[in-house]
Amino acid sequence: MGARSTPAGFKPIRRDELWQEREHDAYKPARKPVEPAVCPDCGAVYHGGRWQWIARPEGAHEILCAAYHRIRDCFPAGYVDVGGGFFAAHRDEMIALLRHHETKEKSGHPLARIMAIENELDGILVTTTDIHLARDLGEALHRAYQGDLEFHYNDAEKLLRVHWRRGA
Repeated sequence: MGARSTPAGFKPIRRDELWQEREHDAYKPARKPVEPAVCPDCGAVYHGGRWQWIARPEGAHEILCAAYHRIRDCFPAGYVDVGGGFFAAHRDEMIALLRHHETKEKSGHPLARIMAIENELDGILVTTTDIHLARDLGEALHRAYQGDLEFHYNDAEKLLRVHWRRGA
């Protein structure tokens, strides 16, 4: 009996290969929550397939929303590093802009929140529960004050680092 030949272009199936997940986010639930549901920490309500700021429905299940899950674990999705001479001179004004932008964004997207604003040697580090909020905060700073803006996205970790700097 001779050796079996494989047709050109044929790749045998290997059942022992490891497949990469298309998307891995430990804070994204595998299934949609049972509706209605409410986050016991922030009061956001899951209804109609999304988290909303509405009145708590009767008999709602309690489930921790992804934003508070990240806050409890101290595991941000976004980092916004703000600094430079201009920041030092306009610190309060710029932090007010960031807080205002978060309030506006959070009204329509309850999972988009600032986790903390921490002092650093050359400025502040803002951590967020959502990569989109981190990007929006960086863009808001850039629109208002120009400066240098950089984004570094890590697809494997679903993490965004934003750097904004401006000299005097």
